[in-house]
Amino acid sequence: MTSATLPAGIPPAANTKYQPRKSTLARKREDHDLLEPSSPSKRSKVSFDSDVEVRLVEEWEKTPTVIQEGVRRALLKRATGDSTGYERVKAIYTPVKDGQEEPGPATVKSHTFALLNNVSMLNRGCADLVHAALSSDWLGRSDEYVHLFTQFLANLVSAQSLYLPDVLRMLAENITAAPQSQSQSRNLADIPRSQLYLRVHKVLQYLLQIIPSACRIVLSILTSLFPHQTDSRRAHIVYTHNLLMIIEYAPILQMDILTLITERLVKIDLQVQEDLEDLAEEVEEGVVQHVPRTRPDMNNVLDEAEDSDNDSDTDDEMDEDTLRTQTITKNVEKMDCILDMLFTYYDQINLAASPSSQVGSVEILLSQFQTIILPTHRSRHTQFLLFHFIQQSPANIDVFVGMCAQTSFDKKRPAMVRQAAAAYLASFVARGMHVSSDIVREVWDYISTELKKQVRESEPACRGPDLQRYSTYYMLVQALLYIFCFRWRDLESGPDEDYEEDELPSIYGEERQWRSGVKETLQLNVFSKLNPLKVCSPGIVTEFARIAHHLHVIYVYHLLETNKRIRLSTYFGPSNYSQLNRETALTARGEEENQHLDEYFPFDPYHLPKSKRWIESDYREWTGIPGLDNEKAAESDDSGEGEMEDSDVEEGTETEESDE
Repeated sequence: MTSATLPAGIPPAANTKYQPRKSTLARKREDHDLLEPSSPSKRSKVSFDSDVEVRLVEEWEKTPTVIQEGVRRALLKRATGDSTGYERVKAIYTPVKDGQEEPGPATVKSHTFALLNNVSMLNRGCADLVHAALSSDWLGRSDEYVHLFTQFLANLVSAQSLYLPDVLRMLAENITAAPQSQSQSRNLADIPRSQLYLRVHKVLQYLLQIIPSACRIVLSILTSLFPHQTDSRRAHIVYTHNLLMIIEYAPILQMDILTLITERLVKIDLQVQEDLEDLAEEVEEGVVQHVPRTRPDMNNVLDEAEDSDNDSDTDDEMDEDTLRTQTITKNVEKMDCILDMLFTYYDQINLAASPSSQVGSVEILLSQFQTIILPTHRSRHTQFLLFHFIQQSPANIDVFVGMCAQTSFDKKRPAMVRQAAAAYLASFVARGMHVSSDIVREVWDYISTELKKQVRESEPACRGPDLQRYSTYYMLVQALLYIFCFRWRDLESGPDEDYEEDELPSIYGEERQWRSGVKETLQLNVFSKLNPLKVCSPGIVTEFARIAHHLHVIYVYHLLETNKRIRLSTYFGPSNYSQLNRETALTARGEEENQHLDEYFPFDPYHLPKSKRWIESDYREWTGIPGLDNEKAAESDDSGEGEMEDSDVEEGTETEESDE
């Protein structure tokens, strides 16, 4: 191999073998070794200053940089099986026992910042550490720390989606009456719960903005955490208040959240009615009277303690009846407060600038009516939300009346639903103050046409009154009688608007002039083979007979006397209608009572003290019949019975009307 030619002026090397150049340090060491030879087995001695204190650095003394590096190494070693450092990190978020020193705010902040920077390492194997951080008292700390923890939560659910349900549940638990993350640290100042709730809503709003799909998970969690119907008044008020706040920044959940609240409200409503039915009448009136009438301040309710609903008297100091009455009173107050909150919420929607929002609120209420309220038997107060807001627009009244009428006549719907729809139709038309005369007449014509059709179809095979076989027919007849008792003035053909209701003389002499078909409808149904006056509620039948006779519409007292000799059980048969049922003297009375229609009309008088104010201008109270009730009152005074009793129409209601 030919060697490269070197540039001129550079002599060739004497020895072509490569020799590395020795460093200066090496030469110095070698010179020093020549002067002080030492044994290769002998090591240099290191001297320590005995005055220097040697100790481990405490966590609170570590700088943020050191803590961040320590957390990172702890997570790395955790993956290799060394959990010593990992457990020390987890202990930062674990409540300390009595006598132990709590980590300082700076230490907690540094560790949280370290977790924020290492969220990619917080896999499923670090779930216990993540849960410890989620369960810590982060809500009760400074605004700066809450902001840092919010960033940690956002990064965590973005990098590790498996923790999203845990984070959302933690936030939902903190909008209950007893926030789980409320400050329990001895080193932190107490923060009002109203402020804690606002912090939770800000965090939840931020997470729903970055992960919109989390709304479905949130709804499921909110449903599971809704207070049980036996929980305290404050628990229901606080949770309902916070649910309504969620709608403000998550409008996609509006329908679902309002439906959830309505479902739980109906359960409370039913429970209250069951409890009241078991009480004596005078005790029932006392329950409503003892419910506080003042509206609670929401900020005060939010900041109350968990046991604020408990009375000073212990359960052992009360007898069973007193304790039961007290429990029912609390449930009535609970229901009253929730209804007042919902009235306020829907009213704010209707006051919104956008007209579409008002339509949306009515759509929500109608949807809840169809899916929750209508299929529920004997709901007592919840439906008054619909009663109030539907009457704010004639168009909405038309929609609701049409919905009830269509459901009542739809043979594809279950019989119980059809009967309930007929009760709602009659009660709304009778009690709605803003239901016009035209609507009353249209509903009367609708029901009359349907009854005429059913009589024509049923009479040929009918052997007598039979509630099981003709239940829908009887419910429609009872609805017609109920409407007549309240709105008979709207069924007259003469103009009566210029006369006072209590001084309404006949303007056509002795005989009043009725719209075409009114008398014919009553005659056709009252004297049909189906004999509805034997099956309809005795209270409604008695009042109808009294009013109809006084107004010269129809005379039915002779039929009522005949019906007294008819036993409904004679015509009742589950499948074979050609056979008479055998009965004994012991069973005849019980079977007779079971063959009458229920006296349920969903818009009977409303007496919840706080929320009653919403429907007072929409509600038609029972008014006496000119001349008829005056005579009844005079007879009552002559016999020494005192004030006139409530009308038989009102006796079938759940709670009697009181003068206010």
